[in-house]
Amino acid sequence: MMTGDARTAIRWRGALAVALAAVFGLVATSWPLLAAPGGVLTESTSGPWLFALLLPVVTAVALVQLSDGGLDARAVAMLGVLSAVVAAVRPFGAGAAGVETVFFLIILAGRVFGPGFGFILGNTGLFASALLTGGVGPWMPYQMFAAAFVGLGAGLLPGGEPGGRPGRVGELAMLVSYSVVASLGFGLLLNMSFWPFVITQGDLAYVPGGGFEENASRLVAYSLATSLGWDLGRAVTTAVLIVLTGPILLRVLRRTARRARWA
Repeated sequence: MMTGDARTAIRWRGALAVALAAVFGLVATSWPLLAAPGGVLTESTSGPWLFALLLPVVTAVALVQLSDGGLDARAVAMLGVLSAVVAAVRPFGAGAAGVETVFFLIILAGRVFGPGFGFILGNTGLFASALLTGGVGPWMPYQMFAAAFVGLGAGLLPGGEPGGRPGRVGELAMLVSYSVVASLGFGLLLNMSFWPFVITQGDLAYVPGGGFEENASRLVAYSLATSLGWDLGRAVTTAVLIVLTGPILLRVLRRTARRARWA
């Protein structure tokens, strides 16, 4: 269902499902930082298996929203269209030098349609993209959940009143600032998919059961030393695309929602 500002109005069951999926996804992606000394997750081969349990949770989020009236047929159609667009435009960036061409669309859609829609779009868009480009691998669940957090955060940004002017300068500035933070955060989460395995010695290596503070500082140092260039490239690309397309796409998405009468 849609409210006056075209956002999906999630009822309490759908909101709870999204919250639980987000929390479990965050715990699973950041398991190297949360593993206690002597715990099960201190073994580097144990943490990634959490995703085998989390993927059905993401599916459950969509099903709960569908059954609870959070996403009607028109919203599902829009979700399918935007997921297909994400999958289609991603090869133009392909991540080379950090150039990513999908996050601006996830952010704008999350802004217009709300956090639940943005969370699901991040998952479905990256999943469809992986199938289209042959990018299926152990890193895919990390990408899906990290992109879901990007869409979720965009939907939680303040503002978005029905009477507000779409694409106004203040809104674009907020979205650009968020895109930079989200792009860096995406890279940090993605690094945790391989950081515990690629470096086993030295100051940048993951210490099994080393505690949050020690491993967090090592992860940040590792990210600064290895992936900062790609993360900055992603941030610049996303910010530029939002500046160039934001005024038009925000207006089009909101007009589409109003004409579809999602209420």
